[in-house]
Amino acid sequence: MSEINQDTPETTPEVVTEKAVSAPVAPITPSSVDFDWDTAGKKSSNYNAADRLRMESLYEKSLSSITEHEVVEGVIVAKTSKDAVVNIGYKSDGIVPLSELRYNPDITIGERIEVYIESKEDRSGQLLLSHKKARSLKSWDRVNTALETDEIIKGYVKCRTKGGLIVDVFGIEAFLPGSQIDVKPIRDYDVYVGKSMEFKVVKINKEFKNVVVSHKALIEEELEAQKTEIISKLEKGQVLEGTVKNITSYGVFVDLGGVDGLIHITDLSWGRINHPEEVVTLDGKIQVVILDFDEGKKRIALGLKQLTPHPWDKVDANLKVGDTVKGKVVVLADYGAFIEIEPGFEGLVHVSEMSWSQHLRSAQDFLKVGDDVEASILSIDREERKMSLGIKQLMPDPWAEIENRYPANSRHTAKVRNFTNFGVFVELEEGVDGLIHISDLSWSKKIKHPSEFTKVGETIEVTVLEIDKENRRLSLGHKQLEENPWDVFETVFNEGSVHQGTVITITDKGGVIALPYGVEGFSPTKHLSKADGTLAKAEETLDFKVIEFSKENKKIIVSHARTHEEEKAGSAKESSSDAKENKGDETKKAVKKIKDNLEKSTLGDLSVLSNLRSELEESEKAAAKKGK
Repeated sequence: MSEINQDTPETTPEVVTEKAVSAPVAPITPSSVDFDWDTAGKKSSNYNAADRLRMESLYEKSLSSITEHEVVEGVIVAKTSKDAVVNIGYKSDGIVPLSELRYNPDITIGERIEVYIESKEDRSGQLLLSHKKARSLKSWDRVNTALETDEIIKGYVKCRTKGGLIVDVFGIEAFLPGSQIDVKPIRDYDVYVGKSMEFKVVKINKEFKNVVVSHKALIEEELEAQKTEIISKLEKGQVLEGTVKNITSYGVFVDLGGVDGLIHITDLSWGRINHPEEVVTLDGKIQVVILDFDEGKKRIALGLKQLTPHPWDKVDANLKVGDTVKGKVVVLADYGAFIEIEPGFEGLVHVSEMSWSQHLRSAQDFLKVGDDVEASILSIDREERKMSLGIKQLMPDPWAEIENRYPANSRHTAKVRNFTNFGVFVELEEGVDGLIHISDLSWSKKIKHPSEFTKVGETIEVTVLEIDKENRRLSLGHKQLEENPWDVFETVFNEGSVHQGTVITITDKGGVIALPYGVEGFSPTKHLSKADGTLAKAEETLDFKVIEFSKENKKIIVSHARTHEEEKAGSAKESSSDAKENKGDETKKAVKKIKDNLEKSTLGDLSVLSNLRSELEESEKAAAKKGK
């Protein structure tokens, strides 16, 4: 223990001087001059001057020479409930609070520690020491040395933080990640708080003065030797018991007694599973088989399903193509659906085998995961363990009796599916499609693209023109639903007949003329000249004479010039005029109705043309009788 000087405090020189000035000066006498002031008030000494110097020298050598604010090493000579007494070889011992030694609660008397000298003496003459400051001053050097030499150091776990623990190492707060606490996943970090553990420094960020330590590294070194020994004894196909150590979305880690192996999710069950938790539980004991291992990388592949027979080995030997099976949809893809007949025994239904329809669709349009379905076996390969199934085979094939259901010239309603440049594809029913060629859409209307005539999703009336059962094709028509108006137009717009028409458009070659009954004709430029020498203009209504009619090409060539050039031939003009007047009143309404019907995309009902043709035939007969 340090000895505290209890003598009377020494009087400072300043105080002595002040007292000397205020005291009266005594007269000097011979006796006062011979008085030995050095021995006044002291005990007499038996040492002469030489002995005294020698003893002082020995005493000084027995004491350490210390300097404030330096780090020295001391020995713990005593402990109290709050402090530790440390001897550093000075004339007095120092005290260090036990709170600064908390990182090492097992420290005992006689152990050496480093201390920082804060002051040689305080007001009470006590030597002030600090172990915390001593550690802090040398901590970074020691931490860097520990990293370089791979030294095992001791630290105190102070508290928990996000993702790990805070550890006191040499007075520095280091970070211990949760993944570096142990080789096993740690669920409760709080159990380590307040404990002293051994660590290895694994990373130092000198810029931010961050230190990362690991306790797992120490354990791994011990386990590495065990792993090498265990793996050397493993054999493929060997069955072992293990403990489920960790469960992930892709598999299960199993502790085999010092070494871990992985069961991939595909090796857990013959059937399909969404997550390994459906098969195993954490910390559960399971039997596994060694599938493969790598001694160099210390990796072991395990299997669980391999301990049970493959479901394909239990499949009924009498199962054959054409048989019907029942199962559940377990996986859906754009190209098809996997049907699980039994766990591990599956078949694929391709999207083309789900419906008789030939339209491109995805499997999601027909099925969803979890659906119970019936399917027919299309093929089965026991060696490759593959089976293809079909659903549409359990439904009647609409093409089986197509001639009876859609005979030639029969009339039906179809739905427009899509367009091409050459026609319209329509669907009569699921699995039965047909094509309406662009030339079979309208008798009179000139169509450049089918989209001008109808729209996708609309319904349209069709008639069956031709059946190709072998290639599953139907040739359909729309204009054939009505009578060909050009048969009637041939009798109305015969060459030489004159009709009133309206100029629709003018081009370099001539003009397009709107004639009665919704028919369009063409007039070359030279035939557009009027009696006054000018050319007819757009939207102008004039008389036109038919100079050419082609039923096959659906073409009518007309001329206005011919009407006034032949004006001198009065009889011919009057005859033509009279004929027009005679029929005008009777056919005016019929012409308007036919024109309206022909301008519709569907042509409408052309029965008026038949009536008109009948009237013309009767007129011809009456004229013939009159002539006779």
